[in-house]
Amino acid sequence: MRMGLSRNLPISFLLLFSVLFNLAHAATFDVQNQCSYTVWAAASPGGGQKLDSGQSWSIEVASGTTGGRIWGRTNCNFDGNGQGSCETGDCGKLQCNGYGTPPNTLAEFALNQYQNLDFYDISLVDGFNIPMDFSPTSSNSCKDIRCTADINGECPQKLKTSGGCNNPCTVYKTDEYCCNSGSCNATDYSRFFKQRCPDAYSYPKDDATSTFTCATGTNYRVVFCPST
Repeated sequence: MRMGLSRNLPISFLLLFSVLFNLAHAATFDVQNQCSYTVWAAASPGGGQKLDSGQSWSIEVASGTTGGRIWGRTNCNFDGNGQGSCETGDCGKLQCNGYGTPPNTLAEFALNQYQNLDFYDISLVDGFNIPMDFSPTSSNSCKDIRCTADINGECPQKLKTSGGCNNPCTVYKTDEYCCNSGSCNATDYSRFFKQRCPDAYSYPKDDATSTFTCATGTNYRVVFCPST
């Protein structure tokens, strides 16, 4: 029986091939700050970057990446070693190597997944802090999604927090809102978010109207405070 190609090649070659394939199909994310105030952008993977109004930051993300996210942090203070804190979206340092603390508007993605598709969304499951647009830039056939409502200004009293609007899971920590059992439904709070940002995840099981796909190899743009 003829053995498959992979069984005749050294592991080191296969690893090199995998790395080169992922680099060749990497996606570029152009992160722009159109807010009137400074935003400390964060990305996992990617780290972090201070963006004054009008500035941008470009990051490369390897094909096959799952659980990727980009978000903005507000009112940050960091020392010379990049250690510090932020009012919203904090990860404890300028260069994030994990996720931020709520509330933070999230651009989430998984690259080169089922049927060679990228999956992307805007999520308010961790609450809201900055208006956001998340759009493919190298394809005209994929949806531009955004969340630009005045959620901070209209936030229900019990969800209000300094600099943002919490998701109810952060506040109440119950299965009804957090879906810890894997089963939950829309609530009055999730409907508050969904009515204002129909493209965005409003609670953990809000998949049907909140997940979008684009062909692998697409590049993307994340804009904080996009023009309406």
